[in-house]
Amino acid sequence: MKKIHLFVFSVNACFYLQAQFSTDSSFKKYEQVIPGSTVKFTMLPIPAGTFTIGSSAKDKMKEEDEMPQHTIKLSPFWMGVHEVTFDEYNLFFNDISLSQNITTDAVTRPSSPYIDMTLGMGKEGGFPANSMQQYGALMYCKWLYKKTGIFFRLPTEAEWEYACRAGSTAVYPFGDDESKLDEYAWYTNNSGNKYHKVGQKKPNAWGLYDMLGNVGEWVLDQYQADYYTSLSDNTMDPVRRPETRHPRTVKGGAYNDEAKDLRSANRLKSDLVWNRRDPQIPRSRWWNADAPFVGFRIVRPLKQPTAEEAEKFFQTYLGF
Repeated sequence: MKKIHLFVFSVNACFYLQAQFSTDSSFKKYEQVIPGSTVKFTMLPIPAGTFTIGSSAKDKMKEEDEMPQHTIKLSPFWMGVHEVTFDEYNLFFNDISLSQNITTDAVTRPSSPYIDMTLGMGKEGGFPANSMQQYGALMYCKWLYKKTGIFFRLPTEAEWEYACRAGSTAVYPFGDDESKLDEYAWYTNNSGNKYHKVGQKKPNAWGLYDMLGNVGEWVLDQYQADYYTSLSDNTMDPVRRPETRHPRTVKGGAYNDEAKDLRSANRLKSDLVWNRRDPQIPRSRWWNADAPFVGFRIVRPLKQPTAEEAEKFFQTYLGF
């Protein structure tokens, strides 16, 4: 079996913060304004805790890469209430693409989109940003860190599933009844084969919208089919550290997916075919011309890294 490399963020290492930290007055829901604009987004506190990752052997829709289940411990963090929207992402793109006075030092300019990545489904006004590769999502996080002085990143696969479940052990955050999915998610049965503005369906029990459906969401981990076989119970803040550029992991399912693909435990492996129409040589690291069904949301660890730790993080995850 291939050796698995687990990496615990330096921002979380040795910091399993107990309930008293999670109830600190500063650890609460808040709005973050992006400097130099009126655009803002909402961050929701996700308390430290323990949960069971993966699918039960009793789940009829389970897949091999979702097993075996393990009990995982997580440090507290904030998570975006919504998927990152084009209103937010375009500030990043325009700032570092068009400005001659780059304020976001150490952030490389992105390549320009070569087609309408939205395929006419909608852009400004609350639609989820989409069609970026994981690299583009991480570069947004780096830009946001430079703009705000606050360290943001993608969630780990474990953090994402923990936040999605919101205390539930069922197939979906709301239970096992697939018929209720229409109330919480845009998917193949109700989407009209397009994504929709964020926040139009019911949130999960912790107040997070569109965790299921709409657009799938990049997480930090390298995808590996047998990853869960390397985990052990009570692992703290696990992540599958990347060793290659592809594949990476996407969670949550999308507007064009079936109900089975929107299960909390479902894992999607990124595919190079998502960028098959890219005419550039070499092909862009930023965009996926054939993946309007993929976007992302961000998290902010309660324990912030030092500047050196943050720089090391971005070097590690962007160095491919």
